[in-house]
Amino acid sequence: MNGQNLKIFTPTSIGDTAWLRDLWLSEWGGEGMVSRGHVYHLQDLQALVAVDATGGYVGAATYRIDPAGDIELMSLNATTRGVGIGSKLLAEVEAIAARSGAGRVWLITSNDNLDAIRFYQRRGYRMVAVHIGAVDEARRLKPTIPLVGEHGIDIHDEIELAKQVG
Repeated sequence: MNGQNLKIFTPTSIGDTAWLRDLWLSEWGGEGMVSRGHVYHLQDLQALVAVDATGGYVGAATYRIDPAGDIELMSLNATTRGVGIGSKLLAEVEAIAARSGAGRVWLITSNDNLDAIRFYQRRGYRMVAVHIGAVDEARRLKPTIPLVGEHGIDIHDEIELAKQVG
């Protein structure tokens, strides 16, 4: 499988939305996502899902339009890493942003998520802010956020990355 053979679309069926909800529960620990001190719920976000040539779900992205008219990428998941699923979903979010007149796509990740930081930087995203202690504060809103994350790194800070698209 590679990203070239994917169909990406807005979820419309009960099956699409059920799969997306299950993905969020397993990958993000619930239907809420904390970003910059606010809780966003899955049902309040825009979404894209990716299916492979057999019709199997292989990835998803969720996003929102912020008050400045830019796009905040809230989540990006691929069931298999390294085959282009995340790249193709991200490119589609960027295309949506450009068509809508957004100046940039931005996102928040935690300080432990080195794989995500590398992924986004390789696709032209730049670190624009580090929000010290923001994850510690977010745990008050979402206690399921772990204390220790990837690579055994304590999770405390949010790293904001952005890319100009318009």
